[in-house]
Amino acid sequence: MDHRLVSARHVRGHVVRLCFADGAQGDVDLSDDLDGPIFESLRDVGTFAQFRVDPVFRTLVWPNGADLAPEYLREKLVRAAGPLVG
Repeated sequence: MDHRLVSARHVRGHVVRLCFADGAQGDVDLSDDLDGPIFESLRDVGTFAQFRVDPVFRTLVWPNGADLAPEYLREKLVRAAGPLVG
């Protein structure tokens, strides 16, 4: 698994479409992950949507200094995909 985030796009609310270096991609809802003082301002969707992919750390970062580990985002993506069928 490659945890390097290549791109991210705001979909709606606190949902982000993530694409990782190995091609894994999908939508994740981060609304339940905005706990603690650093994330408080991100509860506002307009502020939340100001994220970018950091070119060094290859993860989501916000102008207020908040970030989420790329490994955590990858795990959220796997959980959002549900069990594999086949």
